[in-house]
Amino acid sequence: MTNIKRYLHYLGLAGAMALGAVLRFWHLDLKPLWMDEVITAIFSLGKSYYDLPLDTALPLARVPEIFTYQSGVSCSQIAANLANQSTHPPLFFCGMYSWLGWLSPLGAEWVEKLRSLPALFGVGAIAAIYGVNRIAFSGASGIMAALIMAVSPFAVYLSQEARHYTMPMFLITLALLGLIQIQKDIFEQQHLRVWVWVLWAIINSIGIYVHYFFILAFIAEVTTIFALIYWYNPKLNKSLICLALILSTSGVIISLLPWIIVFISHFQSSETNWLPATIHIAPIYQTLISWVLMLIALPVENQPLVITIICGLLMVGFAIWVGWHGCKKIKILWLNNQTHLAIFTLLSFTILILIQFFTIAYLLGKDITVVPRYNFVYYPSFCALLAASFSNSKNSKFIILLVGILSCVFVVSNLVFQKPFQPEQVAQNMNLEPSVPLMLVVGYSNYQDVALGLSFALALEKLRSHTSTEVPVSFYNSDSLAILNQRPDLSLFWQKLAEIPTPEASQLNLWIVAPGLRRRDYPPQVAIFGKETCNIDTAQHYRIGVPYQLYRCNKIKA
Repeated sequence: MTNIKRYLHYLGLAGAMALGAVLRFWHLDLKPLWMDEVITAIFSLGKSYYDLPLDTALPLARVPEIFTYQSGVSCSQIAANLANQSTHPPLFFCGMYSWLGWLSPLGAEWVEKLRSLPALFGVGAIAAIYGVNRIAFSGASGIMAALIMAVSPFAVYLSQEARHYTMPMFLITLALLGLIQIQKDIFEQQHLRVWVWVLWAIINSIGIYVHYFFILAFIAEVTTIFALIYWYNPKLNKSLICLALILSTSGVIISLLPWIIVFISHFQSSETNWLPATIHIAPIYQTLISWVLMLIALPVENQPLVITIICGLLMVGFAIWVGWHGCKKIKILWLNNQTHLAIFTLLSFTILILIQFFTIAYLLGKDITVVPRYNFVYYPSFCALLAASFSNSKNSKFIILLVGILSCVFVVSNLVFQKPFQPEQVAQNMNLEPSVPLMLVVGYSNYQDVALGLSFALALEKLRSHTSTEVPVSFYNSDSLAILNQRPDLSLFWQKLAEIPTPEASQLNLWIVAPGLRRRDYPPQVAIFGKETCNIDTAQHYRIGVPYQLYRCNKIKA
């Protein structure tokens, strides 16, 4: 590669990363925090659920104060909080805590800062996938992989989530890079480099402490190496390769022993029971839908039927075209002796993870394919294969990039990949009368309900504080939040509600969010602090994942 070509090559890589960074950091704070992001915030700020104001009234304007950085918290304390109150490994949250400490004081931009580290890992994954395809195929294929990941609506969506998805995706891409290099060493270089195996094992150990689903990737990597050894005939001694694999795998397993008891308890936790039971062929078509969303994402959520149909047909048509073209090119690469093993490695990794997904869905009865974001586990290999099949097709490459950029615009504008439970829509529904003081009461049976209630409160506080200036500030100061325990039964919830102090106002809109309640379970009247009577407004009942109901309260005259 001449100096000019090398310069243009790396300029292309820099351009892909710059484009990816712009798309990931653009409107980073536009979407409201949803339940899982609130969970991230709580633990990443050095707090636990014990630090939250539960079973008491809190002015709505003070809800953002909950999300302040608590200095002096160690990683072991964060790990202990997660071990007791969550179902996640600790490394991502420890990293987030250090990152937020570096950005402190967080100020009014705390949501953007909370999401900035995942966005940064999303940019890092672009560079990593470049390395995978450069080693596996060519420099041109590496640039194409970087561009595809840069404009992938799925990758941009994950990068704008304050969750532990882009960090493990970045590490999985690095692990794939190590896997490809190991394959090259075995079959082309004909020697083993110890440092490659050591780095590969370290990356996998770190990855499992970031997200439990990394275990699926690790199993796929190990199985792929075994398949390469026994389905093909390496010139290197098989016993030597197996020894290197056994030692590396043992190192990863040994590194997990300090967390193994916590892992078992998390696996058995009731908080993982939210995944739906598997229904017939649902995992198959849900997986296909996820593949489509990796390529193109047009507005189909909460849109008029005509727009939904048109956008849906365009997405399916584009995905069929990409799939048809991609399969033809992958077949050519499969038959090429120079690229056959790389294609086998990436396909084996992808297929083995899909097999594990379907095994979890059908044998364990937990359909993880219903959640598109979980496909981050094999997205890097999907991206690498797609880039390899389109790297030499200029016209097709341009179309894919153009469609990707357009899709990303929809993502960052909150038109696709909208947040679960739609906190902004809930807030708009609850703010139907801006001039009337408001009280939000959330019932909780577990900590996830608490996080859900806080996500609604954050969206509602933001909306109420930015309502027309014609409304007196005193009305905002009267707004309040109460998160009340509804265990062991609802009678305790209603009893606590009657004891909660309410604003001194002649009118009050009382919104009750009660996960698990049916519409008919809401009583026609509820009592608050013995001073007001609250009557149900049957026209103001909603359900977006959970039900919430309006009660109109008037102060009883003495």
